[in-house]
Amino acid sequence: MNRTGRALALGCLLLAQPLLALADGNSLLIPAPGRCSLDALPADLAQAVAACQQLAQAGDAQAQYELGAFYYDGKGTAQDLSQALNYFEQASLKGHAQAQYRLGLMFFHGEAVPANNVQAYIVLKMAAVNGAEDALDSADEVAEHMSQEEIDNATQVLGQIFRKYLSELQTADGHTPFSPLP
Repeated sequence: MNRTGRALALGCLLLAQPLLALADGNSLLIPAPGRCSLDALPADLAQAVAACQQLAQAGDAQAQYELGAFYYDGKGTAQDLSQALNYFEQASLKGHAQAQYRLGLMFFHGEAVPANNVQAYIVLKMAAVNGAEDALDSADEVAEHMSQEEIDNATQVLGQIFRKYLSELQTADGHTPFSPLP
Protein backbone atom coordinates (compact mmCIF):
# COMPACT_ATOMS: atom_id res chain seq x y z
CA MET A 1 0.00 0.00 0.00
CA ASN A 2 1.44 3.38 -0.90
CA ARG A 3 1.84 6.26 1.50
CA THR A 4 -1.35 8.02 0.35
CA GLY A 5 -3.36 4.82 0.75
CA ARG A 6 -2.07 4.30 4.29
CA ALA A 7 -2.88 7.90 5.22
CA LEU A 8 -6.40 7.52 3.81
CA ALA A 9 -6.97 4.26 5.70
CA LEU A 10 -5.67 5.78 8.93
CA GLY A 11 -7.89 8.83 8.44
CA CYS A 12 -10.96 6.60 7.99
CA LEU A 13 -10.12 4.70 11.16
CA LEU A 14 -9.72 7.94 13.11
CA LEU A 15 -13.11 9.16 11.86
CA ALA A 16 -14.72 5.86 12.85
CA GLN A 17 -13.21 5.90 16.35
CA PRO A 18 -16.00 8.00 17.95
CA LEU A 19 -18.61 5.62 16.53
CA LEU A 20 -16.71 2.62 17.81
CA ALA A 21 -16.53 4.17 21.28
CA LEU A 22 -20.33 4.35 21.31
CA ALA A 23 -20.52 0.63 20.55
CA ASP A 24 -19.90 -0.23 24.22
CA GLY A 25 -16.56 -1.97 23.80
CA ASN A 26 -17.53 -4.15 20.85
CA SER A 27 -15.64 -2.81 17.83
CA LEU A 28 -17.91 -4.72 15.44
CA LEU A 29 -21.07 -2.97 16.59
CA ILE A 30 -21.73 0.48 15.24
CA PRO A 31 -25.08 1.91 16.29
CA ALA A 32 -27.55 2.70 13.52
CA PRO A 33 -29.38 5.91 14.42
CA GLY A 34 -33.14 5.84 13.97
CA ARG A 35 -33.29 2.04 13.96
CA CYS A 36 -35.44 0.18 16.40
CA SER A 37 -33.03 -1.76 18.62
CA LEU A 38 -34.29 -3.74 21.58
CA ASP A 39 -30.92 -5.19 22.55
CA ALA A 40 -30.47 -2.40 25.10
CA LEU A 41 -29.16 -2.86 28.59
CA PRO A 42 -31.94 -3.43 31.18
CA ALA A 43 -31.58 0.14 32.46
CA ASP A 44 -32.18 1.51 28.94
CA LEU A 45 -34.80 -1.04 27.90
CA ALA A 46 -37.90 1.04 28.71
CA GLN A 47 -36.55 3.92 26.65
CA ALA A 48 -35.65 1.58 23.76
CA VAL A 49 -39.12 0.00 23.79
CA ALA A 50 -40.78 3.45 23.82
CA ALA A 51 -38.67 4.58 20.86
CA CYS A 52 -39.46 1.39 18.98
CA GLN A 53 -43.18 1.75 19.72
CA GLN A 54 -43.09 5.27 18.35
CA LEU A 55 -41.55 4.01 15.10
CA ALA A 56 -44.09 1.17 14.96
CA GLN A 57 -47.02 3.56 15.43
CA ALA A 58 -45.63 5.65 12.56
CA GLY A 59 -45.95 2.55 10.36
CA ASP A 60 -42.37 1.24 10.36
CA ALA A 61 -42.74 -2.46 9.48
CA GLN A 62 -39.28 -3.37 10.79
CA ALA A 63 -40.05 -1.76 14.15
CA GLN A 64 -43.37 -3.61 14.27
CA TYR A 65 -41.58 -6.87 13.55
CA GLU A 66 -38.91 -6.23 16.18
CA LEU A 67 -41.54 -5.43 18.80
CA GLY A 68 -43.38 -8.61 17.87
CA ALA A 69 -40.19 -10.63 18.29
CA PHE A 70 -39.42 -8.81 21.55
CA TYR A 71 -42.79 -9.68 23.08
CA TYR A 72 -42.79 -13.20 21.64
CA ASP A 73 -39.34 -14.04 22.99
CA GLY A 74 -39.96 -12.32 26.33
CA LYS A 75 -36.55 -10.65 26.32
CA GLY A 76 -36.27 -8.31 29.27
CA THR A 77 -39.94 -8.74 30.09
CA ALA A 78 -42.53 -11.45 30.42
CA GLN A 79 -43.62 -13.11 27.18
CA ASP A 80 -46.77 -11.44 25.82
CA LEU A 81 -48.13 -13.45 22.91
CA SER A 82 -51.11 -11.15 22.30
CA GLN A 83 -48.74 -8.17 21.88
CA ALA A 84 -46.49 -10.26 19.65
CA LEU A 85 -49.47 -11.27 17.53
CA ASN A 86 -50.58 -7.65 17.23
CA TYR A 87 -47.19 -6.40 16.04
CA PHE A 88 -46.58 -9.36 13.72
CA GLU A 89 -50.00 -8.74 12.11
CA GLN A 90 -49.21 -5.04 11.57
CA ALA A 91 -45.87 -5.79 9.92
CA SER A 92 -47.36 -8.67 7.93
CA LEU A 93 -49.92 -6.38 6.35
CA LYS A 94 -47.01 -4.33 5.05
CA GLY A 95 -45.44 -7.42 3.45
CA HIS A 96 -42.70 -8.01 6.06
CA ALA A 97 -41.65 -11.57 5.24
CA GLN A 98 -40.25 -12.51 8.65
CA ALA A 99 -43.32 -11.13 10.42
CA GLN A 100 -45.52 -13.19 8.10
CA TYR A 101 -43.41 -16.25 8.85
CA ARG A 102 -43.67 -15.79 12.62
CA LEU A 103 -47.40 -15.02 12.34
CA GLY A 104 -47.97 -18.16 10.29
CA LEU A 105 -46.23 -20.24 12.94
CA MET A 106 -48.39 -18.64 15.63
CA PHE A 107 -51.52 -19.64 13.70
CA PHE A 108 -50.14 -23.17 13.25
CA HIS A 109 -49.27 -23.64 16.92
CA GLY A 110 -52.33 -21.81 18.26
CA GLU A 111 -50.34 -19.16 20.11
CA ALA A 112 -52.58 -16.23 21.19
CA VAL A 113 -55.16 -17.43 18.64
CA PRO A 114 -56.98 -20.69 18.07
CA ALA A 115 -54.87 -22.98 15.88
CA ASN A 116 -55.87 -22.55 12.24
CA ASN A 117 -53.95 -24.60 9.68
CA VAL A 118 -55.60 -22.96 6.67
CA GLN A 119 -54.69 -19.48 7.90
CA ALA A 120 -51.19 -20.65 8.81
CA TYR A 121 -50.70 -22.18 5.36
CA ILE A 122 -51.85 -19.01 3.58
CA VAL A 123 -49.66 -16.69 5.65
CA LEU A 124 -46.63 -18.98 5.36
CA LYS A 125 -47.00 -19.18 1.57
CA MET A 126 -47.16 -15.38 1.42
CA ALA A 127 -44.06 -15.19 3.62
CA ALA A 128 -42.25 -17.52 1.22
CA VAL A 129 -43.20 -15.35 -1.75
CA ASN A 130 -41.92 -12.29 0.13
CA GLY A 131 -38.58 -13.93 0.86
CA ALA A 132 -38.73 -15.77 4.20
CA GLU A 133 -36.41 -18.72 3.58
CA ASP A 134 -37.94 -21.26 5.99
CA ALA A 135 -41.56 -20.39 5.25
CA LEU A 136 -42.03 -22.82 2.36
CA ASP A 137 -40.81 -25.77 4.43
CA SER A 138 -43.11 -24.70 7.27
CA ALA A 139 -46.05 -24.40 4.87
CA ASP A 140 -45.33 -27.96 3.71
CA GLU A 141 -45.30 -29.09 7.34
CA VAL A 142 -48.67 -27.41 7.92
CA ALA A 143 -50.05 -29.03 4.75
CA GLU A 144 -49.29 -32.46 6.24
CA HIS A 145 -51.92 -31.68 8.90
CA MET A 146 -54.56 -30.48 6.41
CA SER A 147 -57.19 -32.30 4.41
CA GLN A 148 -57.17 -31.99 0.63
CA GLU A 149 -60.27 -29.79 0.86
CA GLU A 150 -58.48 -27.41 3.25
CA ILE A 151 -55.46 -27.23 0.91
CA ASP A 152 -57.76 -26.54 -2.05
CA ASN A 153 -59.53 -23.75 -0.13
CA ALA A 154 -56.23 -22.19 0.94
CA THR A 155 -54.88 -22.40 -2.62
CA GLN A 156 -58.02 -20.71 -3.90
CA VAL A 157 -57.62 -17.86 -1.40
CA LEU A 158 -53.94 -17.47 -2.35
CA GLY A 159 -54.94 -17.29 -6.01
CA GLN A 160 -57.42 -14.51 -5.23
CA ILE A 161 -54.81 -12.60 -3.23
CA PHE A 162 -52.27 -12.79 -6.05
CA ARG A 163 -54.79 -11.90 -8.75
CA LYS A 164 -55.82 -8.83 -6.75
CA TYR A 165 -52.18 -7.90 -6.27
CA LEU A 166 -51.45 -8.20 -10.00
CA SER A 167 -54.55 -6.17 -10.81
CA GLU A 168 -53.41 -3.42 -8.42
CA LEU A 169 -49.98 -3.42 -10.05
CA GLN A 170 -51.53 -3.07 -13.48
CA THR A 171 -53.71 -0.13 -12.54
CA ALA A 172 -51.24 1.61 -10.22
CA ASP A 173 -49.44 3.56 -12.92
CA GLY A 174 -50.90 2.29 -16.15
CA HIS A 175 -48.18 -0.34 -16.64
CA THR A 176 -48.49 -4.07 -16.46
CA PRO A 177 -46.26 -5.89 -13.99
CA PHE A 178 -44.33 -7.27 -16.95
CA SER A 179 -43.84 -4.07 -18.93
CA PRO A 180 -40.32 -2.63 -19.15
CA LEU A 181 -39.28 -0.16 -16.49
CA PRO A 182 -39.15 3.48 -17.64
